[in-house]
Amino acid sequence: MPIHADHPERERAFALPLEQIDVSKGYLFEQDLVGFYFERLRRDDPVHHAVSKRFGPYWSVTRYADIMAVDTNPAVFSSDSRLGGISLSERPPEEMFPSFIAMDPPRHDEQRKAVSPIVAPANLARLQGLIRERAARILDGLPVGVEFDWVPRVSIELTTQMLATLFDFPFEQRRLLTWWSDMATGDPDGNGPVRSWTQRLEELGKCRDHFTRLWNERVNAEPRSDLISMLAHSPATRDMDPDAFLGTLILLIVGGNDTTRNSISGGVLALNEHPHEYDKLRADPALVDSLVPEIIRWQTPLAHMRRTAVADAELGGKTIRKGDKVVMWYLSGNRDERAIVDADRFVVDRARPRQHLSFGFGIHRCVGNRLAEMQLTILWQEILKRFPRIEVTGTPVRTRSNFVRGFVSLPVVIPERRA
Repeated sequence: MPIHADHPERERAFALPLEQIDVSKGYLFEQDLVGFYFERLRRDDPVHHAVSKRFGPYWSVTRYADIMAVDTNPAVFSSDSRLGGISLSERPPEEMFPSFIAMDPPRHDEQRKAVSPIVAPANLARLQGLIRERAARILDGLPVGVEFDWVPRVSIELTTQMLATLFDFPFEQRRLLTWWSDMATGDPDGNGPVRSWTQRLEELGKCRDHFTRLWNERVNAEPRSDLISMLAHSPATRDMDPDAFLGTLILLIVGGNDTTRNSISGGVLALNEHPHEYDKLRADPALVDSLVPEIIRWQTPLAHMRRTAVADAELGGKTIRKGDKVVMWYLSGNRDERAIVDADRFVVDRARPRQHLSFGFGIHRCVGNRLAEMQLTILWQEILKRFPRIEVTGTPVRTRSNFVRGFVSLPVVIPERRA
């Protein structure tokens, strides 16, 4: 996110009347300009009421402490899909697919518990060697001295291979998982593959049908350690209706794919934009341990989460009314200088690198956060063994989305391999 004090978009952000600021516009994220507007709101109106032509009225919560207050109070700020769910974008009820991230206790707790064994310490230890083997194979297959797109060759490939393993999904069909992830998070106004809401529904229907076949195979078999078997055998999830099954699939696919893949790309870009930090990392590869959470903070792969107030509440001196839409801008909270020292700097040896909001807090804290960190850690360890530098050679293409903060493409070149 640019921090140049003399950037013309920053001047515009600070000159615009507050009532005209609407940070939900996709182009602000695609062009990486939204940070200037968050900076203005954090300073002048940290709990800001906006009216979007597309999304209607909503509250923007932009400071770290206020975001924490919302995220840790599910009794007042609900995630329930029946009230609108977790994102600014709202679809008709027939297009809302419930999952435990869009539920309140106790249903949330019961369904989350069904899949949590996938990231138990013993299972993570079992996956560690497999991730390293795959990362090494992917990196060893990259060209040297030739420009290529980092997003499909590395970011998507590594995370999709892991996702196929977590689901025990047919490995040769794994790119279907990438496709369905892009369908689930995209919309026709974005720059991804979604061309219409009808197309999106049709493709997600194919996702449900495909996984239903896997479910039917595993529900009558002995329990196994993959996600579909866990869902099929847990009392909390084995009787899900088709919409709830699809909603849970979408959550697990996106959670296991989009966030990690965009942090992988974001890390390469951040180190290129901060060459002194790249020098520090190369001089001391042990800094990977603090680099990884710093990448996750800096990238903030999910820019926001939405809640709906189920009672009147006060937040940052403003009165939130029952029924109001409240948006926690994690991306802004991760740049809040009141909570994070030098928040606008990318620092590979940051003293408290895990002080960030990217995984959320409270009952909805990301269930796969340790797996995401492990994948990134192993990948960067293997990168540093092989390549003195990965150079970004062109302008990255970012997603036109206020929800998934990611990359469509990132052109790079690897000048040389280590001897």
